Amino acid sequence: MALRRLLDFFFPPQCVSCNALGSGFCDLCARCAKTIVVRLPSIRVTAFGSYEGPLRAAILGLKDGRRDVAEALARAVAPLVPPGSVLIPVPTTAKRRRVRGFDGVVLVARSTAEIAGASALTVLAKRTGDAQHGRSRAERLDARGRFVCDGSVAGRRVTLFDDVCTTGATLRDCAAAVREAGGCVEDAVVVAATKVGQSWRPATIAS
Repeated sequence: MALRRLLDFFFPPQCVSCNALGSGFCDLCARCAKTIVVRLPSIRVTAFGSYEGPLRAAILGLKDGRRDVAEALARAVAPLVPPGSVLIPVPTTAKRRRVRGFDGVVLVARSTAEIAGASALTVLAKRTGDAQHGRSRAERLDARGRFVCDGSVAGRRVTLFDDVCTTGATLRDCAAAVREAGGCVEDAVVVAATKVGQSWRPATIAS
């Protein structure tokens, strides 16, 4: 921790969107986001904001491997997570973990859980190494059976956690894996969401 403070003193974090010093994603840019809800079959997805502007820049920074952005996003997203929740992050591919040195979604989920008084379980795994990035909308929606979940979720109510919800196919696939393992999942929290048909709408989150 002392080393981290020393590094921050000499090399202060810089906002990935506006370049302001002090945070990987500053409060001013975070306030540009408006919380929204996406309704998917059997899942209610709450997103910190839409995938555009400063928030899109922050997520791209996360995908580029910036840990300071992950920490800042966790502080922004934490108010969306009720205390006592059990978050299950959607895992990235092994190839991306090797390139970035960490799994960004898992890192944000764990930090979010710590701030919110919740917990995070890394119980999902990919059956294959393929990713949704680069696929057409139809290919994304057709994707099935790409995840497996261990049995520790049996009888537990959990919330999925991801960085971006595009078509919702990944979240639905993860939810199916959790349910197959005996868990109950009706909600998901994501950092950002794109507009998915008519199911996308603004949401009011109690402070």
